[in-house]
Amino acid sequence: MDKTQTRLKPEDQAKVDIFLSQGINATERSRFKPFKLMLWLAAIILVLGLLSRAIGVFILG
Repeated sequence: MDKTQTRLKPEDQAKVDIFLSQGINATERSRFKPFKLMLWLAAIILVLGLLSRAIGVFILG
């Protein structure tokens, strides 16, 4: 079977196409950006580290 062919009957394929064009499936999403995710994680870790250092110095003495 060719990869471009479908195993579904035409009426079933039409139902699938309708479902995929509705609701959350119709939303265009932007590209996943791993570098941006790493920057956010580094910023959060830095802030939490500074917060824990401040708690250690000012509160725990």
